[in-house]
Amino acid sequence: MTRPPLSLLDLTRVREDQGPAQALRNAAGIAAHVESLGFDRYWVAEHHNMVGVASAATPVVIAHVGAATSRIRIGAGGVMLPNHAPYVVAEQFGTLAQLFPGRIDLGLGRAPGTDGATLIRALRRDPHGADHFPQDVVELMGWFAAENNLGITAVPAAGTEVQTIILGSSHFGAMLAAELGLPYAFASHFAPAALHEALHLYRAHFKPSDRLKTPHAIVAANVVCAETETEARHLFTTMQKGFLGLIRNNRRYQMPPGDLDWTPREEAHVAAMLSSHAVGTPDQVRAGLEGIVAATQADELILVTDTWDFETRKRSLTLTAEAWF
Repeated sequence: MTRPPLSLLDLTRVREDQGPAQALRNAAGIAAHVESLGFDRYWVAEHHNMVGVASAATPVVIAHVGAATSRIRIGAGGVMLPNHAPYVVAEQFGTLAQLFPGRIDLGLGRAPGTDGATLIRALRRDPHGADHFPQDVVELMGWFAAENNLGITAVPAAGTEVQTIILGSSHFGAMLAAELGLPYAFASHFAPAALHEALHLYRAHFKPSDRLKTPHAIVAANVVCAETETEARHLFTTMQKGFLGLIRNNRRYQMPPGDLDWTPREEAHVAAMLSSHAVGTPDQVRAGLEGIVAATQADELILVTDTWDFETRKRSLTLTAEAWF
């Protein structure tokens, strides 16, 4: 089978004993590492009111990572557009495109990336703002045009090259990406339930555009690779603990690997959220990713890995790349 390219969505996880400064240093190190391994993209995502994630100021983190890399595409996976005025996002990502020409991705999501209280009280956003997501996407793309008839220019965005990608975990994003002729990235690393139907709808309804002639589907997968399956399964418990915290509404720091104290119902819930995964030895991870590609016909895989130790994470990605490429 033809193996699609690999990319990385970095969760920029924060350990309580190290703090966000180290998480951000790690982000630059991981980005440079996957660039050396031949990955196509490196993304960070917008999250708010989560002590365990350091990428809330997503454009700033992208600039930090860009300074540590030279070739790999860098960007947001994604910016939660209802939290922002499209004009401001254009200014931010247009600035990034001036600093790192030909390398900037702008993945757009319509979820808030946070809890309801933070959305309303801190971000001061309308909880119904997501209803305007399609119009906001179109407006945002318009600000990157070299000219418009509005008498307003998004400086320095106008005329810059930024690749717009629709993110989603439902039929809504799939249909919007198809209608606008944009790449579509499905968040199967935490919400895989609608993956196959969404990809079918995206491909069936895709309309070629100036930006993209044929559908381009990006599928997310959780990956932990180690020399032995036992070690990989042990390392994977860090990610499982993170998702256990989410379903318990306990947005905590990254946790070290170890025993999981959960109920059978919680275990099943976490397993369902993380079902798009490849965990084990290099051969097992390659086979797992090949299975995901065979089932989805993905044009690209974006990996998510959340191991406790920085060097272990680098080793996991190295083993994965060696097995895949």
